Amino acid sequence: MEKYIALLRGVNVGGKNKVPMPILKTAFEEAGFFDVCTYINSGNVIFSSKEDDISALQQACRQTIIGKFQMDIPVAVISASDLSDALCNAPEWWDNDRESKNIAVFMIAPAVADSLVKEVGLNHEYEKVSTYGQVIFWSAAIKTFSRTKWSSIIATPAYSCITIRNANTTKKLLELSKPQSS
Repeated sequence: MEKYIALLRGVNVGGKNKVPMPILKTAFEEAGFFDVCTYINSGNVIFSSKEDDISALQQACRQTIIGKFQMDIPVAVISASDLSDALCNAPEWWDNDRESKNIAVFMIAPAVADSLVKEVGLNHEYEKVSTYGQVIFWSAAIKTFSRTKWSSIIATPAYSCITIRNANTTKKLLELSKPQSS
């Protein structure tokens, strides 16, 4: 059975879309997912499923949230193996400079990473962007962050089709999705 990570967009941010993680965990278990755990309060759910169709999983996760919380929360779903592949193929510059913000942008299907990068663009002087599969790796110096195109993505239509995690959270999600040794 494959492990997956559901990344909920915009929960528990600024007091909006409150989703308690223990209740979310229970809701996923009641929906028939296995080995469910959550990580931090920003809507990260690691689970196993016999289903292997990402679109079907994304829809099932979304329906679970609607049913339990009466909120239609966008959800990105990525398999643990795809996340592992992406992180193994992350560009060398990603998460190697403590003076930079380093984020992973996850696509909410049907959005496509390469298309989104073309849509948002890039300020080559201040930021770096690379894609692998459905993950966009982005990095920019903290001191010039506001000069980047990607720092203002929240004000664009593109924001509705992504969810963002910092490098530490992204790596921790992969770690939590690995089988636990006894």
